[in-house]
Amino acid sequence: MRSLEDIKTDLLYCYQQGSRFVDFEGGEPLLWRDGEKGINDLIDLAKDIGFFSTTITTNAQFPFDHCKADSIWVSMDGLCRFHDMLRGEGSFEKMEENIKKTDHPALNINMVINVHNYVDVKDVIQYVESSPYLKKIALNFHTPYSTEMEDLFLPWKKREETIDLIIRMKKKGYPVMNSISGLKAMKKNNFPKHCWITNFILADGTRLTECPGKNAGICDRCGLCMAGEMYSVFTFKPDTALAGLKVRM
Repeated sequence: MRSLEDIKTDLLYCYQQGSRFVDFEGGEPLLWRDGEKGINDLIDLAKDIGFFSTTITTNAQFPFDHCKADSIWVSMDGLCRFHDMLRGEGSFEKMEENIKKTDHPALNINMVINVHNYVDVKDVIQYVESSPYLKKIALNFHTPYSTEMEDLFLPWKKREETIDLIIRMKKKGYPVMNSISGLKAMKKNNFPKHCWITNFILADGTRLTECPGKNAGICDRCGLCMAGEMYSVFTFKPDTALAGLKVRM
């Protein structure tokens, strides 16, 4: 596990490169420790350096009502049966327990859609909309970083159908974070990627100036919808710019 000083060096590097938003992801960021220091110390450090906002992405298997991040994203793989199928029996119940313990004003869901849980997308969006604890949902698609994960990749036809469903629900007012322009780009995935605007620091300290997917040679199968959002910003889509401001500011 990396030390506070190591992470401080990385944050300063990212800040000097122009980054102003920092996302702590995992693994599980709530497990990070350096002596008595925990995730809130990293959040305070980032703010002291000058980052505008901080987020964490958590599996919500541990309480996070103490977390000081500006926004919190909980990874949900579907409603109970799909979530537990991928994360272990009882995971969904534990996640719900910890969600109910917090009153964070920017608590959101992140769902990665795969060949199993795509049938649950509508229900998950409705679940978020009806929850008194949750604000928005961000939707992504499984990206096969290794051959062992290839069987989770959703076929392109099903991806297009699922994106059409998401767009219809967003137009009806459901709390989908993705912009319509960004979603449309992800249907064919044939747009130039602008992932160079993000710094990536891996768990071992490796620094990447572009998404790890490029190093893995899988950009043509990308399911990370932020790629579509960044492309839409660079092509001056106002709905995407507005969606980004709502998330970050």
